[in-house]
Amino acid sequence: MSKPFLIPLLLSLLGSPVAQAMDYRIETLSEGLEFPWSLAFLPDGRMLVTERVGRLRLIEADGRLDPEPVSGVPEAFVAAQAGLMEVALDPEFARNQWVYLSYAHGSEQANNTRLARGRLVEGELQDVKVLFTAQPLKTGAAHYGGRIAFLPDQTLVLTLGDGFDWREDAQNPGNHLGKIVRLNRDGSVPADNPLRDQAGAAPEIYSLGHRNVQGIFYDAEAGRLYSHEHGPRGGDELNLIEAGRNYGWPLVTQGVDYTGALISPYTTLPGLQPPLLHWTPSVAPSSLTQYRGALFPQWQGDLFAATLAERSVRRIRLLDGKLAGEDVLFEELGERIRDVRSGPDGALYLLTDNAKGRVLKVVPAD
Repeated sequence: MSKPFLIPLLLSLLGSPVAQAMDYRIETLSEGLEFPWSLAFLPDGRMLVTERVGRLRLIEADGRLDPEPVSGVPEAFVAAQAGLMEVALDPEFARNQWVYLSYAHGSEQANNTRLARGRLVEGELQDVKVLFTAQPLKTGAAHYGGRIAFLPDQTLVLTLGDGFDWREDAQNPGNHLGKIVRLNRDGSVPADNPLRDQAGAAPEIYSLGHRNVQGIFYDAEAGRLYSHEHGPRGGDELNLIEAGRNYGWPLVTQGVDYTGALISPYTTLPGLQPPLLHWTPSVAPSSLTQYRGALFPQWQGDLFAATLAERSVRRIRLLDGKLAGEDVLFEELGERIRDVRSGPDGALYLLTDNAKGRVLKVVPAD
């Protein structure tokens, strides 16, 4: 065996991330999107895509972008990281047509993450209702979280951020900063939320001690809820989320401040949940999915994390529910990847994060 092949093989066996062989082809399905943020597949083969600048777009199954945005979308606060974020379909969308949106709400002086839903009817959102607004409202335009996942009981979890300048509040159970919240689909609070009966605690909280959670996915086969979050300089995390747990930020971290200053001398502390893995240096994870298609049997059941700083997608290999190493994919694009989704057709779909954003479709090379 020659040395060029020996080194990657050894790294793979040791569990280190390596670039995977090109057994795929990347196609441009659609373009002309302005900072696309989130993708959802409609039952009829079309797609919904949010643009951070505040628009919800319809894309036909053949990739044609509808020139007119969906009307009736709530107005978002758009600045820096703020804007329209996640789009997610109700588990019973075929019956009720509910579409959920997360977005930054308010002004530069007073804003936070908001969740709303409306019925998608002939290119329009109707009966739009605000379900939740994270509190307190704060200044600035950073760290909103914004990803949504549905649990088997058809409640939903919404990821949030610490607002950047309010990181100590991630440990404060009295507000929503640096938390994951769990809601009924109508916005009410589930009776069994872990902190609901705790005096002074925000009843919506499902977990706390987070920085900026921009990836969440429920593995229905294993019954596990995975998330990832941005660290500061280093310390991006993949976590297994359990009700009522504290994930440590900023009491523990593998990263340092952007100035190089120490945030905490601790990487672990009793009672705080350690990450399944951390990325140091930071890769800036922006979206999380699990592959359950038929086109890439070698990817079956693995997690995929889109990244912004690394300009890649991390394939996180799972074996019997345990981490079994990573592969770095799609670096040849040289693109910040905002969203990654496992499509109903077995392809993997990517959103590129720029002013001329695209929807990319990953299919087998053959």
